[in-house]
Amino acid sequence: MKKIFFTLFTLGTTLTFSQTDTRIYDIINAVSAERIEKDVTTMANFGTRHTLSDTVSTTRGIGAARRWIKSEFDKISAACNSCLNVSFQRDLVKKGTNARIVKDVYVVNVVAVQKGTKYPNRYIIMSGDIDSRVSDPTNFTDDSPGANDNASGMAGTIEAARVLSKYQFESSVIYLGLSGEEQGLFGGKGLVEKMKSDGWDIIGIFNNDMIGNITGVDGVISNRDFRIFSEPVPATETEEQRKARRFYGGEVDGVSRQLARYVHKTTKTYMPEMNPMMIYRLDRFGRGGHHRPFNDAGYAGIRIMEAHENYTQQHQDIRTENGINYGDVLEHVNFEYAKKLTAVNAISMASLAWAPPAPEKVEIGGIVEPSAKFKWSKVDGATGYKIYWRDTTSPTWDNSRYVGDVTEYTLEGIVIDNFFFGVSAVGAAGFESPVVFPNGIFR
Repeated sequence: MKKIFFTLFTLGTTLTFSQTDTRIYDIINAVSAERIEKDVTTMANFGTRHTLSDTVSTTRGIGAARRWIKSEFDKISAACNSCLNVSFQRDLVKKGTNARIVKDVYVVNVVAVQKGTKYPNRYIIMSGDIDSRVSDPTNFTDDSPGANDNASGMAGTIEAARVLSKYQFESSVIYLGLSGEEQGLFGGKGLVEKMKSDGWDIIGIFNNDMIGNITGVDGVISNRDFRIFSEPVPATETEEQRKARRFYGGEVDGVSRQLARYVHKTTKTYMPEMNPMMIYRLDRFGRGGHHRPFNDAGYAGIRIMEAHENYTQQHQDIRTENGINYGDVLEHVNFEYAKKLTAVNAISMASLAWAPPAPEKVEIGGIVEPSAKFKWSKVDGATGYKIYWRDTTSPTWDNSRYVGDVTEYTLEGIVIDNFFFGVSAVGAAGFESPVVFPNGIFR
């Protein structure tokens, strides 16, 4: 394994970064646009994957689609000596639960778990949605190929499993097909409840919902831009935490926002040709995705998706009106772009799964002093730690210092009032945990 180091000088400090691990480039190169195209085509050819559609047919409907997805995960597992534990997870949703549930239905997810070697109960998740719909969300019979929304995200998840199953990771990785998204995020809700009851430690979820379109309804065309949506602070924040934020900051430093910054940094390090856009919002305006049930439970979760949407190709009956072809069909999916966003997910998950856990406790001090002081809890598996800081108006962690295998450190000459700070744990191979914003104060 080769590493390349470079040094920056800023604010009078020397910042040394472990820039690369060649396995990450191997992962990027292994992702196949051809396989993604084949999988998107297969899913689109099920006709409709509406949550309430046929479950008996072998060629049409969501039942055939989810069985095919499970069979693909089973093939991947067979090729890696049964490294994936593949199963269905289901919950009954009763008619009338909301206006879109017009009959009783089992919402069935497909779950493929690749267990970690050191932290098997820590999970990083990549998800795509199985289901599709047309203009009427209760119409479960008409053709709804859902090529981009969201066969692209599901195909990317399957492809990530093919690539990452060739490696072993310290933490566990889950490749997930969620159902019931278009009817009310039911697949995610049911799975989160199970994960909580089973005591799973969720690092975070990368929800991939539409990763295949490069031509926006506004005329913009780009195969490099993509968006990372993240909420600012957890929905489960306590009143005490809210009050502390008023005085010490952290309005944009919750666990989901740190996960978004992690993907941004990983992408800029290993795929600098891509343009990750961090969107400071839970999801698109007035709309939702399957990371939200995880966010609602307090877990870190982000949505990764195309930057330039075309609304004529989403949730539309297939038709032509006024010279415009409506419908979410194969011809609108750019598979090379879907490959790039799949690679973004894969390298971010690998980096997290090879990294030690984040410090649970990070304390900050240095009030009315000329230096910022830090203490943090020791992390099993960490060989060192890195302190990050940024201007209070900056969206990204712009400065850092690796401080070695210690649990407290003072940044001399850096005034606590002028920056936001955080600490990450670093493993032997150089991979880092997400940054932890201070959750305690000492004097």
